[in-house]
Amino acid sequence: MTNQKYRKTDNPEIKKPQGEQHMATAVKKKNAFYAQSGGVTAVINASACGVIETARKHKDKIGKVFAGRNGIIGALAEDLIDTSKESARAIAALRQTPSGAFGSCRYKMKSLEANKREYDRLIEVFAAHNIGYFFYNGGGDSADTCLKVSQLSRATGYPIQAIHIPKTVDNDLPITDNCPGFGSVAKYIAISTREASFDVASMCATSTKVFVLEVMGRHAGWIAAAGGMAASEDCDLPIIILFPEVPFNQAKFLREVKAKVKQYGYVSIVVSEGVADKKGKFLADQGLKDAFGHAQLGGVAPVIANLVRDKLGYKYHWAVADYLQRAARHIASKSDVEQAYALGKAGVELALAGKNSVMPTVVRTSNKPYRWKIGEAKLSRVANVEKMMPKRYISKDGFGITKSCRDYLAPLMQGEDYPTYGKDGMPEYVQLKNVSVKKKLKGFRVK
Repeated sequence: MTNQKYRKTDNPEIKKPQGEQHMATAVKKKNAFYAQSGGVTAVINASACGVIETARKHKDKIGKVFAGRNGIIGALAEDLIDTSKESARAIAALRQTPSGAFGSCRYKMKSLEANKREYDRLIEVFAAHNIGYFFYNGGGDSADTCLKVSQLSRATGYPIQAIHIPKTVDNDLPITDNCPGFGSVAKYIAISTREASFDVASMCATSTKVFVLEVMGRHAGWIAAAGGMAASEDCDLPIIILFPEVPFNQAKFLREVKAKVKQYGYVSIVVSEGVADKKGKFLADQGLKDAFGHAQLGGVAPVIANLVRDKLGYKYHWAVADYLQRAARHIASKSDVEQAYALGKAGVELALAGKNSVMPTVVRTSNKPYRWKIGEAKLSRVANVEKMMPKRYISKDGFGITKSCRDYLAPLMQGEDYPTYGKDGMPEYVQLKNVSVKKKLKGFRVK
């Protein structure tokens, strides 16, 4: 990457000749870039709402907020959305709307040295649109991208403040107590497991005895753990959880299934997509890779269900929560919505305070009553680090959760934040206009 410094100019829209490495602006008020990355959630738009509303309150310091259409690809392709064209009411409605309002992507940028072309392009786009703030809303790989963008200032002399806003249903980002998106997924999975268990219980005498629910979670079993919340002291249900952190032992598993069916007449199994054997081979490995180079998973539920049928002869049903678990805004956790908004707001405040290469975090200060505050972490400590389920959260037999895990999960699932419902009985979710910003540069092919 070039070390050429960027000269100042009085023209905020000066264009850099293609192929050259000099370009900057000398205006005090910079625009902001915001984008969503990775798998979306029920509350990622609440973080977007926090970013945009907070930026609008600081018009003396932040100009417009440009959203990248489809994540970082929007920056590379200069495909920007002018959020100033949206009304205050529309932006506020993002708080109750699931999925990613501006489009997301799975695109991992390589190092500055390995992919100079793309980083030069980012600088071109940032300079052309007077962008000095970069807010990237995503998980672990997004934190890595944000870290790399933050290094642009040192490598090129172009002033850009990069703030990562945490989001991931997997709940596997380090340092932060939990990740926005997880609490709502946990609530959905716990409720779905309880409701499905009631259903199976009513049919087990003459029909289905085993229900298998596949949930997300490649290496960390946080979502699967939430299935354990379906059972409680006043609601005794037979639940078996299969965690990625616990190597799958077929014989032990089948003994547990048989014991549960003998005692209760049925059993519900919550299995993480990332369950693997003792050699580390995923039960659901399709032999394919995703955009980040991860094994493409899917279909572990029928693997487990067929195993139960073939070895024990039980009739079964299985389901894959898939997009339903992360899109279920209608049953989102109130604490999750509040934290998602607060972290978006905090991201802007950190940038205004002059911070760079950091991520706002949730700091739990009390369990009962549940209290939390906003902290911050350096991206160098966040990027490419996965937070697994602690051993103390998994029961000794490897098939359930402990009291410590319950104490951790319960507050994250607490409270309801129902969206507004219309006369047709459907939730009222906003669809933004997403007006494009006029392009100033030549086209760029994203490889």
